[in-house]
Amino acid sequence: MTGDLPMTGLVARIEAATPPGRDRAVDAVRALAILGVVGGHWLVTALVADSGTVRGASPLTAMPHLTPVSWVFQTLAVFFLVGGMVAAGSWSSARKRGVPYGRWVGGRLGRLFRPVAAVLVVWTLAAGAMLTAGVGESTVRALGKLVWSPLWFLLVFAALTALTPLVARLHPLWPLVVVLHVDLVRLGPGGPRELGWVNVVAGWLVPYCLGALVARGGLRGRTSRWALLLGGAVAATTLVLWAGYPASMVGVPGGRISNLDPPSLAAVTFGLAQCGAALLLLGPLRRVLRRPAAWAVVAVVNLAAMTVFLWHQTAMIVVTASALLLADGPLPGLHTVPDDAGWVVARLLWLPVFALALLGCWAVFRGYEQGGRRTGGGSLVVRESAPERKGWARRA
Repeated sequence: MTGDLPMTGLVARIEAATPPGRDRAVDAVRALAILGVVGGHWLVTALVADSGTVRGASPLTAMPHLTPVSWVFQTLAVFFLVGGMVAAGSWSSARKRGVPYGRWVGGRLGRLFRPVAAVLVVWTLAAGAMLTAGVGESTVRALGKLVWSPLWFLLVFAALTALTPLVARLHPLWPLVVVLHVDLVRLGPGGPRELGWVNVVAGWLVPYCLGALVARGGLRGRTSRWALLLGGAVAATTLVLWAGYPASMVGVPGGRISNLDPPSLAAVTFGLAQCGAALLLLGPLRRVLRRPAAWAVVAVVNLAAMTVFLWHQTAMIVVTASALLLADGPLPGLHTVPDDAGWVVARLLWLPVFALALLGCWAVFRGYEQGGRRTGGGSLVVRESAPERKGWARRA
């Protein structure tokens, strides 16, 4: 126990259940990355009710001055950075303990895809029910796209996790070079745009390999981390200002190209800057998270991270659909076209309602992520055990 005040029961149970070798700062960075994705989707995704149908829209189309929002909330590179750190450390520990690859990868992918199964079943049934009830195909397609489209990220993450023994020692410069050459070809005159899908793997392999490099003891000094932050920021700025890449780090409907679908060189270099910032935060976060109360908040979010990611769009859809059925007409910030400051203010007021709906989804579906594993004191078991994180965590 630290601090002057006694710990509450929940905080004490979480503190007692945390292995002594766990790097709490890594969990905090992962939690921030997930919350960034959630906040970004809720802010830049709108469902517009129009003539009995619902269609997707983005405030960035009519209000490009909101583009900096995408710089703050597009945090996927940080999630892949943490994924590479944890998976590389876990695989190294598994090899030392004689754990076969099949058992290791099966355990990691099982924890990843258990909660996905629940989303697939629920939304398959929901889509069928809506179509049977006479809801238009365009509306069902718009809603389904919000739920299904984020799942591509999990497929890439699962593939990189499975390839960890092969890519753990791959220097991140190699996939970065691939991204560079793919963009030179696909964005050149007459270039095949389909080639960009190579970047779906290569682009996210850059921060994943960077995380594995950190797990091996690389980028230990603040100088190298500042260089990563500043170098990535300068490169991304240069690409936006002089190479024709869009400033938004998320896709904007009607845009010439997207930085995210597939990942562009600008998005990857911007992600490197984010990774540098995340690595610089590890030290200060470790000091803060020595306090059991602060760690308890991070632990709870981290244990629900996949549930939050998978159900946050459903929570927004539930609120939007319920309000549309109960209200006399479209509500500002929820069903209206996102084209002015009034929509932004109204949407900010709706965010707590989305959060409450997400809390309900978490209460119903959290068991699929946690797998029923609990300690005797009733607090959830932390995923990676101490042997998996000792050593490399201290080097990071």
